[in-house]
Amino acid sequence: MRVDARRNPDLTEIREAINVVDERIVELIGERQAWVEQAGRLKRDQGEDAVRAPARVDAVIARVRSLAVSGGASPEVVERTYRALIASFVELELGVHSRESIGH
Repeated sequence: MRVDARRNPDLTEIREAINVVDERIVELIGERQAWVEQAGRLKRDQGEDAVRAPARVDAVIARVRSLAVSGGASPEVVERTYRALIASFVELELGVHSRESIGH
């Protein structure tokens, strides 16, 4: 559901709409997590640098900032959000990576 500038929803409606968006975001984070875990398993024979991948982080940040501009979102907010998301996923992937390296 998109925000309709012609409507004047009350705070309850706005919060309900935000809750729906949050549900979609959490579902997508779960999907992203599954891919991150798979990447961690594939990188089991590589070092931690392959997981941290600063060049990849920079590329992702540049891409999402561009998407933010074209999607009407604040590039700064999107960048900060993605940096937090990536940092959390790097830690998750490092755990998968180390478990896979030990079990390999």
